[in-house]
Amino acid sequence: MIAVIMAGGRGTRIASVNSEVPKPMIPLAGKPVLEYQVDALRRQEIKEFIFVIGYLGDVIKDHFGNGAKFGVHIDYIVEESPLGTAGALYYLREKIKDDFLLLCGDLLFDVDIGRFFAAHRSYGGIATLLTHPNSHPYDSSVIVAEKGGKIVGWLNKEDERLWYKNRVNAGLHMFSPRIFDFITAPVKTDLDRDVLKPLIGSGQLFAYDSPEYVKDMGTPDRYYSILSDLKNGRVSDKNLRRRQRAIFLDRDGTINQYVGFLRHIDDFELADGAAEAIRYINESNYLAIVATNQPVIARGEVTEEELDEIHCKMETLLGREGAYLDAVYVCPHHPDKGFAGERPEYKIECACRKPRPGMLYRAAEKFNIDLSQSWMIGDGEHDLLCGINAGCKTALIGEDPRADLCGKDLLDCVRRILQR
Repeated sequence: MIAVIMAGGRGTRIASVNSEVPKPMIPLAGKPVLEYQVDALRRQEIKEFIFVIGYLGDVIKDHFGNGAKFGVHIDYIVEESPLGTAGALYYLREKIKDDFLLLCGDLLFDVDIGRFFAAHRSYGGIATLLTHPNSHPYDSSVIVAEKGGKIVGWLNKEDERLWYKNRVNAGLHMFSPRIFDFITAPVKTDLDRDVLKPLIGSGQLFAYDSPEYVKDMGTPDRYYSILSDLKNGRVSDKNLRRRQRAIFLDRDGTINQYVGFLRHIDDFELADGAAEAIRYINESNYLAIVATNQPVIARGEVTEEELDEIHCKMETLLGREGAYLDAVYVCPHHPDKGFAGERPEYKIECACRKPRPGMLYRAAEKFNIDLSQSWMIGDGEHDLLCGINAGCKTALIGEDPRADLCGKDLLDCVRRILQR
């Protein structure tokens, strides 16, 4: 596979950190971010690179040369004048004849590229974006995708939106060479607005969602945050090739205020301290994953679309406070039958309804989670038993001697876990 890195940025927003080199060459712990990118991909057997360079491009060429001293081969495309984030791809049409990886040169990441590529191939589309949650979705473009990965919406920062799933374009893309049909001249072109977003109507644009580490260093605050993550090992630890740890969270009475069966979106409000607690999880080496029984689906009181909207509200409210969820798992089943309005297809004995551990098992398989090093937090016996049945440690909001620890609320439980 060829990796194409867009390395022509000036880095005007980060000039206070270092204005003497192009943005991809700004050092992190003594090494340019671009070199971290090459190292991360070389470790996964990607050894063919094309750098698209412009501003102070000679600095990049002088450092990397043909790539031999880094164990790779590097070609260059030089922008004589700025061509935006996609215009220079026109020059690749004769160089690339198979699927390729495209990424921005200001990202620090460690991602299992094999998983990403396998998803792209399974979708069979023209382009697959790596999407993830972030701590500032309110000032990011939000990607709207169906459960099968097909992207059906793209909300720019200026677009009107109320409740939304916190998933944004991480800046890593898998492309079929068919993408060149949409870049027909070497003119200034915006990759997102001019190339990718128009693909939505064709059904050829997909999302691969991952909790792995991908952050851009576009601002001084993000630069120093990345530097801290690099030094404490968070970057490499998040790669899904490594075993992960998770804190599984019940929803009702744990994340949001308990109102019984929650049927209406207006009744969803975050519990006090919940966003702060989840933000602490995000800042740790644990994934934050919701596992919630929602029998209101089986009872016919809430549709799947209405439940999705409720969860979009949950993610939006968390995002406003700098917190995010890596995944949400729902059990829609309920075994008791004979009620007016019920949906028979969901009135079954299943493996996912807590206290059974099916939702945790599904998450463990998808994200390579070591359940023995993970936690389940909830406010009821079903949550406690689910964690025990999955082989997790358990924390209960309340009192129960079977739990590994008990706390007064989610924030108290999370603090106790992270202090252990």
